[in-house]
Amino acid sequence: MRAYLLCGVAASVVATALPASGALATVATPAVGAADASASDAAPAEPAPAAPAPPAPAAGGSGAIVVTAKRLDDARASIQPSLGATSYGVDQATIQALPGGEDQQLNQLILQVPGVVQDGFGQLHVRDDHNGLQYRINGTILPEGLAVFGQTLSPRLINGFNLLTGALPAQYGLRTAGIIDITTKSGFANKGDITLYGGSHGTIEPSAEYGGSTGSTNYFASGSFTHNDVGIESVDGSATPIHDRTDQAQAFGYVDHILGDGDRVSFLGGYSNDYFQIPNPDGLHPAAGYAVAGRTDYLSNDLDERQVERTGFGALSWLHSAGALTWQTSLFARYSELVYRPDVTGELLFNGQAQAATKKDFTVGLQSEAALKLGDRHTLRGGVVVTRDHGTSSAETFVFPGTTDADGTFTQTGEPYGIAERSADTELTESVYLQDEWKIVPMVTLNFGGRFDHYCGFRCEQQFSPRINAVWQPSARTTLHLGYARYFSPPPFENVATTSIARFAGTSAATPAGALDTTPFAERQNYFDAGVEQKIGPVSVSLDGYYRTSRNLVDEGQFGAPIILTPFNYKYGRIHGVEGNISYQRGPWLAYANFAYAKAQGKDIVSSQFSFDPADLDYIRNHYIHLDHDQTYTGSAGISYAFRDGLLAGSKLGGDMLYGSGLRTDEMLPGGGVIPNGAKLKSYAQFNLTASHTFDRPGIELRIDVTNVGDHKYEIRDGNGIGVGAPEYGPRRGVFVGITKDI
Repeated sequence: MRAYLLCGVAASVVATALPASGALATVATPAVGAADASASDAAPAEPAPAAPAPPAPAAGGSGAIVVTAKRLDDARASIQPSLGATSYGVDQATIQALPGGEDQQLNQLILQVPGVVQDGFGQLHVRDDHNGLQYRINGTILPEGLAVFGQTLSPRLINGFNLLTGALPAQYGLRTAGIIDITTKSGFANKGDITLYGGSHGTIEPSAEYGGSTGSTNYFASGSFTHNDVGIESVDGSATPIHDRTDQAQAFGYVDHILGDGDRVSFLGGYSNDYFQIPNPDGLHPAAGYAVAGRTDYLSNDLDERQVERTGFGALSWLHSAGALTWQTSLFARYSELVYRPDVTGELLFNGQAQAATKKDFTVGLQSEAALKLGDRHTLRGGVVVTRDHGTSSAETFVFPGTTDADGTFTQTGEPYGIAERSADTELTESVYLQDEWKIVPMVTLNFGGRFDHYCGFRCEQQFSPRINAVWQPSARTTLHLGYARYFSPPPFENVATTSIARFAGTSAATPAGALDTTPFAERQNYFDAGVEQKIGPVSVSLDGYYRTSRNLVDEGQFGAPIILTPFNYKYGRIHGVEGNISYQRGPWLAYANFAYAKAQGKDIVSSQFSFDPADLDYIRNHYIHLDHDQTYTGSAGISYAFRDGLLAGSKLGGDMLYGSGLRTDEMLPGGGVIPNGAKLKSYAQFNLTASHTFDRPGIELRIDVTNVGDHKYEIRDGNGIGVGAPEYGPRRGVFVGITKDI
């Protein structure tokens, strides 16, 4: 219930493999942040047809199994290459080198990639889009869930990941702001480790992982538990926020079995159970004039609101590679649940309403994709994805009966009572695509094709979306790319509001007379992207620009105490920006710096209108405004040094930083008017440090991390703006120590 108090109601033409050395950036370049735009550095479009890999022996042939597994990994990657999209990559060595290592949350790692903006609730925005992210694990789509600030995926399961953005090839659709393409760890080593990590803010985080193989079967498992006293961003910038405890448990498992030279079956699955207290402002009292059984006062420090998020997912895949044909078929499923438990009396007195809410969502789907090499110049790729998404929602909203006069002033006429709502709906989505990778001449590759998407849930829509990308490599160290993509992005089904506003007429939760409740539409985009990458010895420099126009641009906001984001549409949207990166890696050194400029605007809100102030709707109907998550300038940088000789051999020192020019807030005019999202918050920079040492003989690693070294107090949100729920501050200084023991 934070909202009630302060706001009212790199381009790649073929698949690429992660570098063996530490790198948070281009997949093809061992450095941080550069855009992958290389044909020569990429993996082949299909496994090399040289000597066939030996069959996986029943026993004693682990080397042959490893070779076969690697060949099948390359085959899987050939089905879904980036093909002209901008690609930024992070590998396991870099995760370990950055402050926090595997003990930080995944979103903190992604924030070190160019053009990614930090927001509250653990959210992040790629190229000024609101969410719009699709997660894939080993090529298989992970369906969306209800989690807002829970982190379902832990860095412990990740061998490496790529962030794909820009003009994406046809295999990527529906969620197109960015593709988080994760490759999991796998076995072979028959070893693992246990870690105990903790420190400031009451943090304690035990974890364990183990991977191995037996015969032709490989496996990996990890698990962790996290407790701290700053589960959600502080609402007032305090280093010790009131009522902000969290307990989070996560587990992940992966197993595959090699059936022969060209076949592998695999299963992966995970579960998270995350509990959060909602932090309280300090020292506030109700001022709205409500009374509950004669009680009119309630200290904000005493509020007790909680939220629980649970997610489970699994995917079963069969990969086949033989000759010119490679295909993978996966069955996947995800269950997610969100439960919000209010402080009924406190929320009624502060806000005039209190809502207990439970949302559940279950998604199942089929994903089947293939690549067929037609000689040296053409490779055809195609696929089909079908999903069924079933969601249920139940809520009880406590309100006051009363009357509202012509000025909008509400007068309570009785004691509060509850209004119960139950709803359920199902959405079906079908997608099919086909494209051709055409090597026109050795230095120029053209990838063109299209996809067709159709969905039917709260409403039914469809679109054919052409895609085309060209990559030119005038030399082995210079790559240029140019692309266009038509996008079709339905609103997130699990978050579409199901409240009937008519139920609340004559209560303290009533909407203004004539308020509309139009069901959100799918967004339709035209997206243009161009970039260049230049390698100069161990230095890589890249520059990428993009421009997009949208019809029915999808945005999301928090409207009420439960931290559940609700989608809505701007009729028109326009977004453009530029990203730059420079990165260096040689010997023990790794260094990178990223900087991005972006501008995102929308005009005329045409769905979920009842959630907005009528004055804001009138202004936005005739003016483009900045989107609430628009940040003009964003930067990140990092450096790491690994001692290889002498007394300090086995030690690492490093640090990273994050810069933001500030998200949007309302502009208050001298005459008393407001321009929605017309101003921005103050800029900030956060610096983090890390040091570690590995003792090889006992197999122990010690590390110390310091976050926000300068203890800089900065606002991510101030509680004002379109769809902004509450104030949120960045983390204060923290000191954390970890010890890891090999097992």
